Amino acid sequence: MFLEQKVLTINGRVVFEKIAMPYFQRIPKLFEKNEACFMFINKGEFSVRTPDEFLSLKKGKGLLAKCFDYFFETNKAQQASSDNLELLGVILHQSMMEELFQFDLSTSNYKVDFNVKQLQVDALLLNFKESINILLDNPELADETLIKTKLKEFVLLLSKSENAPSELDFLAAMFQPNVTDFRTSINNNLYSNLSVEEFAKLCAMSVSTFKRKFKEIYKETPKKYFSKMKMKKASQLLLIKGNRISDIAYDCGFDSLATFNRIFKNYFGKSPSEYRLTQND
Repeated sequence: MFLEQKVLTINGRVVFEKIAMPYFQRIPKLFEKNEACFMFINKGEFSVRTPDEFLSLKKGKGLLAKCFDYFFETNKAQQASSDNLELLGVILHQSMMEELFQFDLSTSNYKVDFNVKQLQVDALLLNFKESINILLDNPELADETLIKTKLKEFVLLLSKSENAPSELDFLAAMFQPNVTDFRTSINNNLYSNLSVEEFAKLCAMSVSTFKRKFKEIYKETPKKYFSKMKMKKASQLLLIKGNRISDIAYDCGFDSLATFNRIFKNYFGKSPSEYRLTQND
């Protein structure tokens, strides 16, 4: 998928990475459970969907993310912003951080109230990014000692910018994801176009476990419930003058107007335009 990828590693594990990639509709996060990360957005725009947030990020911003499940997404407007995306990532491995700083992260109870956070890239972070760019473009300069030094510098910068009590506390918080209630995860993403399989991943469950828990709480299958709620919202939006049917389809999580029209007619026995006319009458 990558058009270009440059990496710096320690013991075979990527710690700095610059990638250029074509646009996509949705991809799951590419990191493991024991990894947190920071991303500089060098080019383009994209969004991040989590159980409790939906963030849109543009060139010049940064994304700080804990180790948990989420999705990268783009829409047509974002895809029009440039030919492709370019990101520079700093990947924090828990075991590596403990070894590098001689920390036992389990000794800290410090927590922060986010799983992902958009950051403004200030002058210090911008200078840091440029130093990593130089190393990625000249990997012969980047021995293990220098890479470790840059990792330490990054943790120091972020812990101060986030007002963490210490580097230990900052790192400990990054590897303690906040748990989102199941109902909250569903409600916050109800009008997305997530599939049942993607909902399960967002909730860190297998598909069978997700379906079972969903049925226990909502007393019907995910597919039936999602369709019912989307049709309810669509029918309400159709009563508001000025709402274009194509916009309503998008707001209710449909990829195309044709799909929305077909499902709406199957549900109500009328097309959206016919429903609007009969209700207005």
